[in-house]
Amino acid sequence: QVPLVESGGGLVQPGGSLRLSCTSTGSSLDWHAIGWFRQAPGQEREQVSCIGSSNGGGYYADFAKGRFTASRDDAKKTVWLQMNNLKPEDTAIYFCAPECSPAYAGPWGQGTQVIVSS
Repeated sequence: QVPLVESGGGLVQPGGSLRLSCTSTGSSLDWHAIGWFRQAPGQEREQVSCIGSSNGGGYYADFAKGRFTASRDDAKKTVWLQMNNLKPEDTAIYFCAPECSPAYAGPWGQGTQVIVSS
């Protein structure tokens, strides 16, 4: 497994933006599709997006389409999730994973907390 660390979360007002980072602390991310997931309090973890290896396409959940954009720089071993026009319902802990399967069962990192509130 590729060890991944999430960062970039915080408190933002509705309509604001955040850029989350997912960085490998070990091996290269080359050839790995990277998935973003989130878990809101009391809810199941859900998939947010997937970015294919070498920016080879991706996937966005319906709630993320038009607002969230995933990108990557394999030389920096980092994947980003740019989140715009954030809504209170986007409040959750965001995780990245070294694959995109909705059935991915871990291991998971600590995630990064996003709170959207006025």
